[in-house]
Amino acid sequence: MKDALQLTPRKGSRLSAIGIWTAGIGILLAVVSGFGARAGFLSPFASMGAYALGSLLLFIAAITAGLGLIRSGGLRGASSRPIAWLALLAGLAVTANNAFVIGNARGAPAIHDISTDTETPPAFVAIVPLRQAEAANPSEYAGAETAAEQHRAFPDLKPLLVEQPVDVVFAKAREVVADKGWTLVDASEAEGRIEATAETGWVRFKDDVVIRIQPDGSGTRIDMRSKSRVGRGDMGVNARRVRNYLDALQARLAR
Repeated sequence: MKDALQLTPRKGSRLSAIGIWTAGIGILLAVVSGFGARAGFLSPFASMGAYALGSLLLFIAAITAGLGLIRSGGLRGASSRPIAWLALLAGLAVTANNAFVIGNARGAPAIHDISTDTETPPAFVAIVPLRQAEAANPSEYAGAETAAEQHRAFPDLKPLLVEQPVDVVFAKAREVVADKGWTLVDASEAEGRIEATAETGWVRFKDDVVIRIQPDGSGTRIDMRSKSRVGRGDMGVNARRVRNYLDALQARLAR
């Protein structure tokens, strides 16, 4: 009788095992997606695909591990091993993070070119050859339809007007670019233009920015444009980049 009982599967053990293995594969794919993009052996789209698949597996892991733990009796269950709890927590953590990212992108239009001046947007100069070699999206401004979508979705994006002289603003603007960790491509104080490349967090999509700094009466006007190299929509990333940069610059100038 004792031997027969030992051969009987514990309640929830199969579900917990599925959750553990699924979580392990999901974590591996998520890690590979990030390191692959950084090392250069995965393109951003391949990296995103690996991350998406890993996220799906971790979502499944959260469900199966959770059901397994419930069936086994929770903390007191015979099959409630710590690794099953780790699978559940990993799945919940990644799923919650993805939900947060998607929530932040809610309402963002399918555009990828954001400018504080949509009539005469800052133009890329030094970055143009880089985009021609690597970008599916052209360096030219996307046009009136994009401008209309931007004004509808992000009406707060406007030029920054400050009282400080151009040379002071230019120096501070370069400092903020460095603080952001962007790759500086060109900085021409004579032309009032700073160009840099930013990379999105985990999968390393490249977006280009150009900052235009011009005299405005007794002060200075700062315009900024941020454009993705690939993709139709950007989930609001470029708008947040412009907003955050101008806020940081304004704070730096107010010191």
